[in-house]
Amino acid sequence: MSLLAELTAGSVEDAEVRRARRPLAEVERLALAQAPARDALTALAPAAGVKVIAEVKRASPSRGDLAAIPDPAHQAGLYERGGASAISVLTEQRRFKGSLDDLTAVKAAVGLPVLRKDFIATPYQVLEARAAGADLVLLIVAALEQPVLEELYALIVELGMTPLVEAHSADEVARAAQLGAKLIGVNARDLATFELDRDLFGRLVEGIPADAIKVAESAVLTPADVAHYRAAGADAVLIGEALVTGDPVSTLRTFLEA
Repeated sequence: MSLLAELTAGSVEDAEVRRARRPLAEVERLALAQAPARDALTALAPAAGVKVIAEVKRASPSRGDLAAIPDPAHQAGLYERGGASAISVLTEQRRFKGSLDDLTAVKAAVGLPVLRKDFIATPYQVLEARAAGADLVLLIVAALEQPVLEELYALIVELGMTPLVEAHSADEVARAAQLGAKLIGVNARDLATFELDRDLFGRLVEGIPADAIKVAESAVLTPADVAHYRAAGADAVLIGEALVTGDPVSTLRTFLEA
């Protein structure tokens, strides 16, 4: 089993545990009772400068523990002050040490769109994302067969959220485009091997439809990395590790100036 398959299976198992405590009907009721999702497409729309999706990230399989982040809401507030356009919250608990409680706390603390970043593979996970206040939900093309990808994409849109559709190859970019996705990310980290390829975005960007917002993910550790992605055509970059291991406000401002 690849690491991506393992992470996805683990997230689905954990969601089933939560479902035993909080049935689908209850989560759906909570999801529909939420205030309308924030407009992520407007927040991340192409502009003169690059936009940043700043990530609340405690750990990863490739790097281990990064930062304790005892107060994710405070961390997100620093991101907002530093100029981020959206906040990503890792909610996977086994390897990334996140939770839906983190997402709920962050959503209450900031005025920016908030992304649930997890290994989403079931409608229940989408509904609990909206119930927790998510405005965006990550869908990883490599983890999902096309019919499931289409089903989850449609549900995210139906609930008023924005799907961030993540690709790692030209074929996956084509599958994202087939959905009509308006927010497409290219992850420099191969989630099967966890190897990094910073030039992958540049090789795949031409396949992203012109009307889609283009997001470069991973391998963003310095202002030079931001400039590299911007020059390759990125409208936004998703940054995690560099922000949780240093001063978030000054780091963000430096990156935005790149």
